[in-house]
Amino acid sequence: MSERSVGRPHKPVPSDMPPARRRFVTELRSCVQDSGLTSGDVAARMGMHQSSISRALNGGRTLSEEQVRDISAVLGLSDSRAKTLMFLWQQARSETQPGAARRPAAASEDLADRLSALRQESGLSLREIAARLASTGTPAGKSTVERVLREPGESPLLALQMAGVLIDALPEAQRGPAAAEVFSAVLTGTQASPLHLTLSTGSGKTTAALQTLYSYASVPSAVTVASLARKLDLPVRELRTLRRAARAVAGRDEDQAPGRLISEWNPLELEVHPSAPPSRPGQGELTELPAYIPRAHDQRLAETVREASEGHSRMTLLVGTPSTGKTRACWEAVQPLAAQGWRLWHPFNPTRAEAALEGLDHVQPRTVVWLNEAQHYFADPRLGERVAAGVRKLLNQPERGPVLILGTLWPAYAEQLTAPPSPGTPDPHSQVRALLTGRTIATPDTFDQEAMESATALATADPRLAEALEQSGRNGRITQELAGAPDLLRRYVNSASATRAVLHAAMDACRLGVGSPLPQDFLTTAAIGYLTDDDVDHLTEDWAERAFAELARPVHGGLAPLRRIRPGPGVRPSTNLLSGTAHVPATGPVFRLADYLQRHGALTRQILCPPASFWQAADSHLRNPEDLYGLASAAYDRYRIQWAHRLRDRTADAGESRALLRLVQMREQAGDRASAEVLAEQAADAGDTFALTELARQREAAGDRHSAEDLARRAADAGDAHALTQLARMRQQAGDRASAEVLAEQAADAGDTFALTELARQREAAGDRHSAEDLARRAADAGDAHALTQLARMRQQAGDLENAESFYFHAAAAGHRQALIPLAQMREQAGDFDSSEVLARQATGTGNTPLADARALEVAGDHAGAEALYRTAADIGDTFALIRLAQMRKTAGDDEAAAALLIEAADAGNTFALAELARAHEAAGDEEGTEVLYLRAADAGLAWLFDLAGRWPHGLNPDGTPTPAW
Repeated sequence: MSERSVGRPHKPVPSDMPPARRRFVTELRSCVQDSGLTSGDVAARMGMHQSSISRALNGGRTLSEEQVRDISAVLGLSDSRAKTLMFLWQQARSETQPGAARRPAAASEDLADRLSALRQESGLSLREIAARLASTGTPAGKSTVERVLREPGESPLLALQMAGVLIDALPEAQRGPAAAEVFSAVLTGTQASPLHLTLSTGSGKTTAALQTLYSYASVPSAVTVASLARKLDLPVRELRTLRRAARAVAGRDEDQAPGRLISEWNPLELEVHPSAPPSRPGQGELTELPAYIPRAHDQRLAETVREASEGHSRMTLLVGTPSTGKTRACWEAVQPLAAQGWRLWHPFNPTRAEAALEGLDHVQPRTVVWLNEAQHYFADPRLGERVAAGVRKLLNQPERGPVLILGTLWPAYAEQLTAPPSPGTPDPHSQVRALLTGRTIATPDTFDQEAMESATALATADPRLAEALEQSGRNGRITQELAGAPDLLRRYVNSASATRAVLHAAMDACRLGVGSPLPQDFLTTAAIGYLTDDDVDHLTEDWAERAFAELARPVHGGLAPLRRIRPGPGVRPSTNLLSGTAHVPATGPVFRLADYLQRHGALTRQILCPPASFWQAADSHLRNPEDLYGLASAAYDRYRIQWAHRLRDRTADAGESRALLRLVQMREQAGDRASAEVLAEQAADAGDTFALTELARQREAAGDRHSAEDLARRAADAGDAHALTQLARMRQQAGDRASAEVLAEQAADAGDTFALTELARQREAAGDRHSAEDLARRAADAGDAHALTQLARMRQQAGDLENAESFYFHAAAAGHRQALIPLAQMREQAGDFDSSEVLARQATGTGNTPLADARALEVAGDHAGAEALYRTAADIGDTFALIRLAQMRKTAGDDEAAAALLIEAADAGNTFALAELARAHEAAGDEEGTEVLYLRAADAGLAWLFDLAGRWPHGLNPDGTPTPAW
């Protein structure tokens, strides 16, 4: 709309305006003119539409008391003049109240302003608006359109339909903000307004009109949606689609968007490790963190950040062992975005996975999503797949970008989350694997020569760096020294037996699934079982106090082995999604184990089962249902069945959702289908759709296709697109290709393209290349970079090298850089060696490990080269390389060497090597050796790999002896 310039006269005040209102409008005009501001200036500063101010200045609308106060402040009125303006406003308001027919409520006036502005912006005439309304099945003459534009409160439904017509005529970029203004106008005013009274009937036409407005991207905020539901009281089921659409764009509301400006964060809040002060005093003023030394991975990280700043949504996880500088690298990388006003969101409360799932749909453009220790998000047994699906959806919706997903991950978790499943086994990480493919960067444990030289130069001004260089020698482990990792390890190894027992209990709790801070009572009770009888006999009365005091003492790097946690005022207790019951926090002191010791315990203790005191302490002192459920699962995986049942009962008593899932399964198995569905619906209404998807799977397995599809669709309607993916896979396996394709398309429309790529893979395996390519193209069109790689490979196999290269390049540009590897091979086969080397170097720079390179050589038939690289990977701690070497030796007929390699891997803590060894001994008829290996495998959490019911019908005790009947 055109803006009124200073000095340009307003329309005359209508002569038939009531006297008090005429005096108020005249004074308001005088105040604006004296201020020197235009009506556009006033509107902008008050956060209102210019048409609203223009109508107020012409007497066409009434301002609220709050708006009068705001406009007085904007105009800079003196106290006396502001009081005069307020007095005149109060007179004008009282003039219309007693016995007078009031104008429609403020909601109608605001909507009239919006419609008037929309009409000017759209350029539609009254006749054109009427014609477009008629084409949608709503006949309205030109005079009717004119009347509703002037007084929308008289025909609210037609006003909403007219708003949809006008918005549809705007350029696409303007539709979202315009729809947001319409919703704001609807919510202005009181419950008694004609607009609200009419809408509250919740008719089908009303819902259709609202749905038209919801269909525009970036429309109502979360607050708007909540207000609309309260004020209009529309049916929940009828508005599910509208609410999902609203949640998808709610993050556009600045006040409700998760996170805050990057510039407002302290790096220590984001889990950047602090550094200890130098040991020698008198070193002068030091910055909070030591100087940063960029390395090779920082260049790739900076490239990702640059692409995000240019408007492209991106994701990268830094993969490396603890204390290698991953989190600090992410912090340094986002500083250019801080200068551009980006936000940062660190989901962590009540649990990381729950917070991420709750907030992903509200993420605003120009936001960094901070997923430090990403295993807490993606390895969560219940929510990990849904979190991954939510992140994929966010990345694949350009209208919600740009966003940047940054995180860190330990190598063992990266291997676990990206390893493909064995044929015929469940695939628990399909969404996560698809998300992480091509989106990780390896972070080395050590500094290379160039980085060491930079550190040496900076050390002259930073004594902390100087001491780290001195203590590390030339091994390049600078970040570990700064983080105090060696001192943590030395403190652990050299600690007294009671102190070390407390650490062992903490290590086992963390590695078996306890994500909350550890209560002191739990650690004290559990530690007893880790001591020998002689150790127990020599305990003093105050042994526990002395042990905790010793563990709280910081080492070099400012870290304590076991640090006491004091929740801040912003931390709230975890709330169960189903019952709404808060997880009551532990009473008494709680502690957190240092990250480095968590990792050390996970590696060195993974084949050990905790003693009985550990399980008893968990039963007595842990309260968080998530923790109890995780330990129940860990007990079951170790064939400690009695403890698994006990802890699961505790979980159900606390109202944990997975316990309710178990109840759903029991009702279904007992044939009580109605009760099972009621319970599953209750879970879905509270935000947990897994029970519905599980019921769908069971109904499908039972042959009840119709019921299975209905349940899956209900889960999808509640926001779980993965339910449709599951069902598509089942229909494909049942041979119903048409239904599978329809369901996969529906899943893709809901943001989950994995079903399409999985169908493409299955069709290709069945020889139907044409259908496979079609499905892969549809997945690629929906934003799936992995599908581009599929297409490239299929085109390459078909001999269409030109299109194959094009797809490989597009896949790499979309973030799947490993697509450069086959492209380099194509160039090499074509004799273009220079180009091949450039591409290979680019691909190798994306984080390929020696293990990945060795696999590539093995596939290419270079077995000698593969074995050499596998051994290199094993030498730097990759025990899966030993398993691959063992498999190659076994294929070559050298069973003795294969067994030796598996034993080496098992001794190094690789649990899957134990399973391979157990099967080998059983096949060889070595019953005694098989028994020992089965027990070791059970201790390591691999009981689910074997049928142990015949061997130990009642399970095992924590000490490994068979449990008697119970």
